[in-house]
Amino acid sequence: MKNNKKALFAAIMSALIATSAATLPSAGYAFELPGIKTSARESLPNFVDLVEKYGKGVVNISIVKKAKTIQMDSPFGALDEQSAEIFRRFGFPFPFGGGSRQTPERRGMGSGFIVSADGLILTNHHVVEGADEIKVRLTDKREFKGKVLGSDPKTDIAVVKIDAKDLPVLKMGNSDKLKVGEWVAAIGSPFGLDNTVTAGIVSAKSRKLPDDQFVPFIQTDVAVNPGNSGGPLFNMDGEVVGINSQIFSTSGGFMGLSFAIPIDLALEIKDQLVKSGKVTRGRIGVLIQNITPELAESFGLKNQKGAIVAQIEKNGPAAKSKLREGDVITAVNGKAVESSSDMPVMISAMKPGSTVKLTVLRDGRSEDISITVGEAPSARASGAAAAEPDSSAKLGVAVRALSEREAEKAGTEGVLVEDVKGAAARAGIR
Repeated sequence: MKNNKKALFAAIMSALIATSAATLPSAGYAFELPGIKTSARESLPNFVDLVEKYGKGVVNISIVKKAKTIQMDSPFGALDEQSAEIFRRFGFPFPFGGGSRQTPERRGMGSGFIVSADGLILTNHHVVEGADEIKVRLTDKREFKGKVLGSDPKTDIAVVKIDAKDLPVLKMGNSDKLKVGEWVAAIGSPFGLDNTVTAGIVSAKSRKLPDDQFVPFIQTDVAVNPGNSGGPLFNMDGEVVGINSQIFSTSGGFMGLSFAIPIDLALEIKDQLVKSGKVTRGRIGVLIQNITPELAESFGLKNQKGAIVAQIEKNGPAAKSKLREGDVITAVNGKAVESSSDMPVMISAMKPGSTVKLTVLRDGRSEDISITVGEAPSARASGAAAAEPDSSAKLGVAVRALSEREAEKAGTEGVLVEDVKGAAARAGIR
Protein backbone atom coordinates (compact mmCIF):
# COMPACT_ATOMS: atom_id res chain seq x y z
CA MET A 1 0.00 0.00 0.00
CA LYS A 2 2.80 2.33 0.92
CA ASN A 3 4.62 1.47 -2.29
CA ASN A 4 1.47 2.29 -4.30
CA LYS A 5 1.16 5.70 -2.59
CA LYS A 6 4.80 6.46 -3.31
CA ALA A 7 4.39 5.50 -6.93
CA LEU A 8 1.25 7.67 -7.26
CA PHE A 9 3.00 10.66 -5.65
CA ALA A 10 6.01 10.26 -7.95
CA ALA A 11 3.74 10.16 -11.00
CA ILE A 12 1.92 13.35 -9.96
CA MET A 13 5.18 15.21 -9.33
CA SER A 14 6.56 14.13 -12.71
CA ALA A 15 3.42 15.41 -14.43
CA LEU A 16 3.64 18.77 -12.63
CA ILE A 17 7.30 19.19 -13.51
CA ALA A 18 6.64 18.32 -17.14
CA THR A 19 3.71 20.76 -17.26
CA SER A 20 5.81 23.53 -15.69
CA ALA A 21 8.62 22.97 -18.15
CA ALA A 22 6.17 23.21 -21.02
CA THR A 23 4.35 26.36 -19.87
CA LEU A 24 7.03 28.47 -18.19
CA PRO A 25 9.56 30.40 -20.31
CA SER A 26 13.21 29.43 -20.26
CA ALA A 27 15.51 31.32 -17.90
CA GLY A 28 16.52 34.72 -19.25
CA TYR A 29 13.43 35.20 -21.48
CA ALA A 30 10.38 37.33 -20.76
CA PHE A 31 6.76 36.59 -21.53
CA GLU A 32 5.64 37.60 -25.01
CA LEU A 33 3.00 40.31 -24.52
CA PRO A 34 0.06 40.15 -26.92
CA GLY A 35 0.03 42.77 -29.64
CA ILE A 36 3.69 43.79 -29.23
CA LYS A 37 6.10 42.87 -32.00
CA THR A 38 9.37 41.33 -30.85
CA SER A 39 11.35 43.42 -33.36
CA ALA A 40 9.85 46.63 -31.98
CA ARG A 41 10.77 45.67 -28.42
CA GLU A 42 14.29 44.52 -29.18
CA SER A 43 15.36 47.42 -31.44
CA LEU A 44 16.66 50.54 -29.71
CA PRO A 45 16.50 54.00 -31.29
CA ASN A 46 19.63 55.28 -33.03
CA PHE A 47 19.97 59.05 -32.78
CA VAL A 48 23.38 59.27 -34.47
CA ASP A 49 22.08 59.97 -38.00
CA LEU A 50 19.48 62.40 -36.68
CA VAL A 51 22.07 64.47 -34.83
CA GLU A 52 24.57 64.44 -37.71
CA LYS A 53 21.97 65.50 -40.29
CA TYR A 54 19.92 68.03 -38.35
CA GLY A 55 22.05 69.24 -35.45
CA LYS A 56 23.49 71.98 -37.68
CA GLY A 57 20.10 73.69 -37.76
CA VAL A 58 20.11 74.35 -34.00
CA VAL A 59 21.53 77.63 -32.68
CA ASN A 60 22.64 79.15 -29.40
CA ILE A 61 21.02 82.45 -28.41
CA SER A 62 22.58 84.79 -25.85
CA ILE A 63 21.02 88.07 -24.76
CA VAL A 64 22.03 91.15 -22.80
CA LYS A 65 19.73 93.41 -20.82
CA LYS A 66 21.68 96.60 -20.26
CA ALA A 67 21.88 98.39 -16.92
CA LYS A 68 19.14 100.97 -16.61
CA THR A 69 18.45 103.96 -14.40
CA ILE A 70 14.94 103.90 -13.01
CA GLN A 71 13.50 107.20 -11.83
CA MET A 72 11.70 106.97 -8.48
CA ASP A 73 8.72 109.32 -8.30
CA SER A 74 8.13 111.52 -5.26
CA PRO A 75 4.72 112.76 -4.09
CA PHE A 76 6.29 116.21 -3.81
CA GLY A 77 7.02 116.24 -7.52
CA ALA A 78 10.39 116.35 -9.24
CA LEU A 79 13.22 117.88 -7.19
CA ASP A 80 15.18 120.74 -8.71
CA GLU A 81 18.81 119.93 -9.53
CA GLN A 82 20.19 121.93 -6.57
CA SER A 83 18.00 120.11 -4.03
CA ALA A 84 18.73 116.73 -5.61
CA GLU A 85 22.49 117.43 -5.44
CA ILE A 86 22.25 118.15 -1.69
CA PHE A 87 20.54 114.80 -1.09
CA ARG A 88 23.15 112.97 -3.18
CA ARG A 89 26.20 114.72 -1.64
CA PHE A 90 25.25 114.07 1.97
CA GLY A 91 23.86 110.60 1.35
CA PHE A 92 20.33 111.47 2.45
CA PRO A 93 17.52 109.30 1.09
CA PHE A 94 15.30 111.03 -1.41
CA PRO A 95 11.98 112.02 0.21
CA PHE A 96 9.27 109.41 -0.12
CA GLY A 97 10.96 107.44 -2.85
CA GLY A 98 12.15 110.32 -5.00
CA GLY A 99 15.41 109.91 -6.90
CA SER A 100 16.64 107.01 -8.99
CA ARG A 101 18.18 103.56 -8.78
CA GLN A 102 20.36 101.51 -11.07
CA THR A 103 19.40 98.04 -12.30
CA PRO A 104 22.35 95.71 -13.00
CA GLU A 105 23.20 94.39 -16.44
CA ARG A 106 21.70 90.96 -16.99
CA ARG A 107 22.69 88.17 -19.36
CA GLY A 108 20.68 85.17 -20.47
CA MET A 109 20.99 82.19 -22.74
CA GLY A 110 18.70 79.89 -24.67
CA SER A 111 18.34 77.90 -27.87
CA GLY A 112 16.59 78.23 -31.21
CA PHE A 113 16.45 76.63 -34.64
CA ILE A 114 16.58 77.75 -38.27
CA VAL A 115 13.32 77.75 -40.24
CA SER A 116 14.45 79.61 -43.39
CA ALA A 117 17.71 79.70 -45.32
CA ASP A 118 17.81 83.52 -45.15
CA GLY A 119 18.00 83.65 -41.35
CA LEU A 120 14.59 83.20 -39.70
CA ILE A 121 14.92 81.53 -36.31
CA LEU A 122 12.22 80.23 -33.97
CA THR A 123 12.70 80.40 -30.21
CA ASN A 124 10.77 81.15 -27.01
CA HIS A 125 9.41 84.57 -26.11
CA HIS A 126 10.92 84.29 -22.63
CA VAL A 127 14.39 83.74 -24.12
CA VAL A 128 14.49 87.16 -25.85
CA GLU A 129 12.01 89.13 -23.74
CA GLY A 130 13.36 92.58 -22.85
CA ALA A 131 16.69 91.97 -24.60
CA ASP A 132 18.75 95.00 -25.67
CA GLU A 133 21.27 92.83 -27.52
CA ILE A 134 20.79 89.40 -29.13
CA LYS A 135 23.64 87.24 -30.38
CA VAL A 136 23.04 84.05 -32.37
CA ARG A 137 25.82 81.48 -32.64
CA LEU A 138 25.70 78.68 -35.23
CA THR A 139 27.28 75.24 -34.88
CA ASP A 140 30.16 76.37 -37.14
CA LYS A 141 30.92 79.05 -34.49
CA ARG A 142 29.81 81.96 -36.68
CA GLU A 143 28.03 84.67 -34.70
CA PHE A 144 25.34 87.08 -35.87
CA LYS A 145 23.44 89.97 -34.39
CA GLY A 146 19.79 89.03 -33.96
CA LYS A 147 16.66 91.15 -34.28
CA VAL A 148 13.22 90.21 -32.92
CA LEU A 149 10.65 90.37 -35.73
CA GLY A 150 7.79 89.52 -33.40
CA SER A 151 7.05 87.86 -30.10
CA ASP A 152 3.91 86.39 -28.55
CA PRO A 153 3.82 86.07 -24.73
CA LYS A 154 0.63 83.98 -24.67
CA THR A 155 2.15 81.09 -26.60
CA ASP A 156 5.79 81.86 -25.68
CA ILE A 157 6.84 82.04 -29.34
CA ALA A 158 9.33 84.52 -30.84
CA VAL A 159 10.84 84.98 -34.30
CA VAL A 160 14.44 86.26 -34.55
CA LYS A 161 16.12 87.37 -37.81
CA ILE A 162 19.83 87.24 -38.58
CA ASP A 163 21.59 88.58 -41.69
CA ALA A 164 22.76 85.33 -43.26
CA LYS A 165 22.22 83.18 -46.35
CA ASP A 166 22.21 79.51 -47.31
CA LEU A 167 21.61 78.31 -43.76
CA PRO A 168 20.64 74.69 -42.99
CA VAL A 169 16.88 74.56 -42.51
CA LEU A 170 15.22 71.96 -40.29
CA LYS A 171 12.27 69.87 -41.50
CA MET A 172 8.94 70.60 -39.87
CA GLY A 173 6.81 67.66 -38.74
CA ASN A 174 3.16 67.28 -37.75
CA SER A 175 2.65 67.40 -33.99
CA ASP A 176 -0.93 66.13 -34.37
CA LYS A 177 0.45 62.80 -35.64
CA LEU A 178 2.80 62.42 -32.67
CA LYS A 179 1.94 59.39 -30.52
CA VAL A 180 2.27 58.92 -26.77
CA GLY A 181 5.16 56.53 -26.18
CA GLU A 182 7.02 57.65 -29.32
CA TRP A 183 10.77 58.33 -29.10
CA VAL A 184 11.82 61.99 -29.30
CA ALA A 185 15.09 63.92 -28.94
CA ALA A 186 16.06 67.45 -27.93
CA ILE A 187 19.10 69.45 -29.03
CA GLY A 188 19.97 72.69 -27.27
CA SER A 189 22.34 74.59 -25.00
CA PRO A 190 21.56 73.66 -21.38
CA PHE A 191 23.64 75.85 -19.07
CA GLY A 192 25.41 77.17 -22.18
CA LEU A 193 26.68 73.75 -23.30
CA ASP A 194 26.06 73.99 -27.06
CA ASN A 195 24.63 71.11 -29.10
CA THR A 196 23.73 68.92 -26.15
CA VAL A 197 21.55 65.96 -27.18
CA THR A 198 19.03 64.30 -24.85
CA ALA A 199 16.29 61.80 -25.61
CA GLY A 200 13.17 60.21 -24.16
CA ILE A 201 9.56 59.47 -25.02
CA VAL A 202 6.32 61.39 -25.36
CA SER A 203 4.61 61.07 -21.97
CA ALA A 204 1.33 62.82 -22.81
CA LYS A 205 -0.27 65.18 -25.32
CA SER A 206 -2.52 68.23 -25.01
CA ARG A 207 -1.31 68.85 -21.48
CA LYS A 208 -2.70 72.09 -20.05
CA LEU A 209 -0.64 74.12 -17.58
CA PRO A 210 -2.23 76.64 -15.18
CA ASP A 211 -0.67 79.79 -16.66
CA ASP A 212 -0.73 78.75 -20.33
CA GLN A 213 -4.33 78.35 -21.43
CA PHE A 214 -3.50 78.85 -25.13
CA VAL A 215 -0.98 75.99 -25.49
CA PRO A 216 -1.77 72.23 -25.52
CA PHE A 217 1.72 71.12 -24.46
CA ILE A 218 3.55 67.93 -25.44
CA GLN A 219 4.80 66.35 -22.21
CA THR A 220 8.00 64.29 -22.41
CA ASP A 221 10.63 62.81 -20.11
CA VAL A 222 13.44 64.27 -22.23
CA ALA A 223 16.06 65.95 -20.03
CA VAL A 224 15.54 69.70 -20.46
CA ASN A 225 17.36 72.29 -18.36
CA PRO A 226 17.84 76.08 -18.33
CA GLY A 227 19.29 76.98 -21.72
CA ASN A 228 17.28 74.34 -23.61
CA SER A 229 14.36 76.77 -23.95
CA GLY A 230 13.55 77.53 -27.58
CA GLY A 231 15.33 74.46 -28.93
CA PRO A 232 13.69 71.84 -31.15
CA LEU A 233 12.06 68.56 -30.16
CA PHE A 234 12.63 65.97 -32.93
CA ASN A 235 10.81 62.79 -33.85
CA MET A 236 12.78 59.80 -35.14
CA ASP A 237 12.40 61.02 -38.73
CA GLY A 238 14.40 64.13 -37.88
CA GLU A 239 11.34 66.37 -38.07
CA VAL A 240 10.71 69.14 -35.56
CA VAL A 241 7.50 68.35 -33.68
CA GLY A 242 7.81 70.83 -30.83
CA ILE A 243 9.69 73.69 -29.17
CA ASN A 244 11.07 72.91 -25.72
CA SER A 245 9.63 75.52 -23.40
CA GLN A 246 9.13 74.55 -19.77
CA ILE A 247 9.97 72.03 -17.06
CA PHE A 248 8.21 71.10 -13.86
CA SER A 249 10.69 71.23 -11.01
CA THR A 250 10.88 71.88 -7.29
CA SER A 251 14.66 72.31 -7.45
CA GLY A 252 15.18 74.36 -10.62
CA GLY A 253 16.66 71.36 -12.44
CA PHE A 254 15.22 68.54 -14.51
CA MET A 255 12.90 66.13 -12.67
CA GLY A 256 11.50 64.04 -15.50
CA LEU A 257 8.75 66.42 -16.62
CA SER A 258 9.39 68.67 -19.61
CA PHE A 259 6.93 70.44 -21.89
CA ALA A 260 7.15 71.43 -25.55
CA ILE A 261 4.96 73.71 -27.67
CA PRO A 262 3.44 71.77 -30.61
CA ILE A 263 5.13 72.80 -33.85
CA ASP A 264 1.78 73.13 -35.67
CA LEU A 265 0.76 75.91 -33.28
CA ALA A 266 4.23 77.48 -33.34
CA LEU A 267 4.24 77.74 -37.14
CA GLU A 268 0.81 79.41 -37.16
CA ILE A 269 2.08 82.00 -34.68
CA LYS A 270 5.34 82.40 -36.64
CA ASP A 271 3.49 83.18 -39.87
CA GLN A 272 1.46 85.92 -38.20
CA LEU A 273 4.50 87.43 -36.49
CA VAL A 274 6.51 87.53 -39.73
CA LYS A 275 3.61 89.05 -41.64
CA SER A 276 2.40 91.68 -39.18
CA GLY A 277 4.55 91.51 -36.04
CA LYS A 278 1.54 90.57 -33.92
CA VAL A 279 -0.92 87.74 -33.34
CA THR A 280 -4.68 88.02 -33.91
CA ARG A 281 -6.92 85.70 -31.90
CA GLY A 282 -10.59 84.88 -31.97
CA ARG A 283 -13.02 85.20 -29.08
CA ILE A 284 -16.73 84.59 -28.49
CA GLY A 285 -17.17 86.33 -25.14
CA VAL A 286 -18.12 83.53 -22.76
CA LEU A 287 -16.86 82.38 -19.38
CA ILE A 288 -16.77 78.61 -19.01
CA GLN A 289 -16.08 76.08 -16.27
CA ASN A 290 -15.38 72.40 -15.90
CA ILE A 291 -18.13 69.86 -15.31
CA THR A 292 -17.96 68.45 -11.79
CA PRO A 293 -19.61 65.14 -10.84
CA GLU A 294 -22.40 67.10 -9.14
CA LEU A 295 -23.03 69.24 -12.21
CA ALA A 296 -22.94 66.18 -14.47
CA GLU A 297 -25.62 64.54 -12.33
CA SER A 298 -27.72 67.69 -12.27
CA PHE A 299 -27.57 68.11 -16.05
CA GLY A 300 -28.20 64.42 -16.63
CA LEU A 301 -24.87 63.95 -18.38
CA LYS A 302 -23.32 60.51 -18.91
CA ASN A 303 -19.80 61.81 -18.25
CA GLN A 304 -17.87 64.97 -17.32
CA LYS A 305 -16.76 65.83 -20.84
CA GLY A 306 -17.52 69.29 -22.18
CA ALA A 307 -17.66 72.82 -20.76
CA ILE A 308 -20.49 74.68 -19.05
CA VAL A 309 -21.28 78.24 -20.11
CA ALA A 310 -21.16 80.07 -16.77
CA GLN A 311 -21.50 83.60 -18.11
CA ILE A 312 -22.04 85.36 -21.43
CA GLU A 313 -20.41 88.73 -21.91
CA LYS A 314 -22.89 91.53 -22.47
CA ASN A 315 -22.82 92.74 -26.09
CA GLY A 316 -20.17 90.13 -26.91
CA PRO A 317 -20.27 87.79 -29.94
CA ALA A 318 -22.05 84.98 -28.04
CA ALA A 319 -24.68 87.40 -26.71
CA LYS A 320 -25.84 87.93 -30.29
CA SER A 321 -26.39 84.20 -30.79
CA LYS A 322 -28.77 81.59 -29.33
CA LEU A 323 -26.20 80.44 -26.75
CA ARG A 324 -27.46 80.55 -23.15
CA GLU A 325 -25.89 80.38 -19.70
CA GLY A 326 -26.03 76.80 -18.47
CA ASP A 327 -25.54 75.31 -21.93
CA VAL A 328 -23.00 72.48 -22.06
CA ILE A 329 -20.61 72.84 -25.01
CA THR A 330 -19.66 69.37 -26.25
CA ALA A 331 -17.99 70.17 -29.59
CA VAL A 332 -16.46 73.05 -31.56
CA ASN A 333 -16.79 72.71 -35.34
CA GLY A 334 -17.35 69.00 -34.85
CA LYS A 335 -14.28 68.48 -32.66
CA ALA A 336 -15.10 67.10 -29.21
CA VAL A 337 -14.51 69.28 -26.14
CA GLU A 338 -13.00 67.08 -23.43
CA SER A 339 -12.78 69.81 -20.77
CA SER A 340 -13.11 73.57 -20.41
CA SER A 341 -9.36 73.99 -20.98
CA ASP A 342 -9.84 72.91 -24.61
CA MET A 343 -12.00 75.92 -25.42
CA PRO A 344 -9.41 78.77 -25.29
CA VAL A 345 -7.10 76.82 -27.61
CA MET A 346 -9.88 76.07 -30.12
CA ILE A 347 -11.50 79.50 -30.20
CA SER A 348 -8.31 81.60 -30.14
CA ALA A 349 -7.05 79.80 -33.26
CA MET A 350 -10.04 81.03 -35.29
CA LYS A 351 -9.96 84.12 -37.45
CA PRO A 352 -12.09 87.08 -36.35
CA GLY A 353 -15.12 87.35 -38.62
CA SER A 354 -15.31 83.62 -39.27
CA THR A 355 -18.23 81.48 -38.07
CA VAL A 356 -17.85 78.82 -35.40
CA LYS A 357 -20.39 76.05 -34.84
CA LEU A 358 -20.87 75.02 -31.21
CA THR A 359 -22.66 71.77 -30.37
CA VAL A 360 -24.43 72.19 -27.04
CA LEU A 361 -26.64 70.20 -24.71
CA ARG A 362 -29.68 72.03 -23.36
CA ASP A 363 -32.48 70.35 -21.42
CA GLY A 364 -31.20 66.96 -22.50
CA ARG A 365 -31.26 67.82 -26.22
CA SER A 366 -28.32 68.45 -28.53
CA GLU A 367 -28.34 71.39 -30.93
CA ASP A 368 -25.88 73.39 -33.05
CA ILE A 369 -25.40 77.11 -32.53
CA SER A 370 -23.45 79.38 -34.89
CA ILE A 371 -21.49 82.38 -33.61
CA THR A 372 -19.52 85.01 -35.52
CA VAL A 373 -16.05 85.06 -33.97
CA GLY A 374 -14.85 88.38 -32.57
CA GLU A 375 -11.29 89.64 -32.16
CA ALA A 376 -9.52 89.26 -28.82
CA PRO A 377 -7.67 92.30 -27.45
CA SER A 378 -4.00 92.10 -28.41
CA ALA A 379 -2.78 93.57 -25.12
CA ARG A 380 -2.48 91.30 -22.12
CA ALA A 381 -4.70 91.97 -19.12
CA SER A 382 -2.91 93.90 -16.39
CA GLY A 383 -4.20 91.78 -13.55
CA ALA A 384 -6.40 88.91 -12.47
CA ALA A 385 -9.45 91.14 -12.21
CA ALA A 386 -9.05 92.14 -15.84
CA ALA A 387 -8.58 88.54 -16.90
CA GLU A 388 -11.81 87.12 -15.53
CA PRO A 389 -14.93 88.20 -13.63
CA ASP A 390 -15.25 87.72 -9.90
CA SER A 391 -16.01 84.30 -8.43
CA SER A 392 -19.73 84.92 -8.12
CA ALA A 393 -20.00 85.53 -11.86
CA LYS A 394 -17.73 82.60 -12.67
CA LEU A 395 -19.56 80.04 -10.57
CA GLY A 396 -23.04 81.56 -10.65
CA VAL A 397 -23.24 81.77 -6.85
CA ALA A 398 -22.58 84.60 -4.39
CA VAL A 399 -21.76 83.78 -0.76
CA ARG A 400 -20.72 85.52 2.46
CA ALA A 401 -19.40 84.39 5.81
CA LEU A 402 -21.91 83.61 8.56
CA SER A 403 -22.10 86.07 11.43
CA GLU A 404 -21.51 84.74 14.95
CA ARG A 405 -25.26 84.84 15.69
CA GLU A 406 -26.14 83.05 12.42
CA ALA A 407 -23.49 80.40 13.02
CA GLU A 408 -24.72 79.83 16.59
CA LYS A 409 -28.33 79.58 15.45
CA ALA A 410 -27.48 77.17 12.62
CA GLY A 411 -25.15 75.15 14.80
CA THR A 412 -22.49 75.10 12.09
CA GLU A 413 -19.73 77.10 10.44
CA GLY A 414 -19.47 78.00 6.77
CA VAL A 415 -20.92 80.49 4.33
CA LEU A 416 -24.39 81.74 3.48
CA VAL A 417 -25.58 81.53 -0.13
CA GLU A 418 -27.02 84.94 -1.01
CA ASP A 419 -27.61 84.62 -4.74
CA VAL A 420 -27.72 81.72 -7.20
CA LYS A 421 -27.97 81.82 -10.98
CA GLY A 422 -26.78 80.13 -14.13
CA ALA A 423 -24.99 76.80 -13.81
CA ALA A 424 -25.01 76.83 -10.00
CA ALA A 425 -28.80 77.10 -9.95
CA ARG A 426 -29.10 74.20 -12.37
CA ALA A 427 -26.86 72.13 -10.08
CA GLY A 428 -29.45 72.49 -7.33
CA ILE A 429 -27.69 75.04 -5.10
CA ARG A 430 -30.20 77.13 -3.14
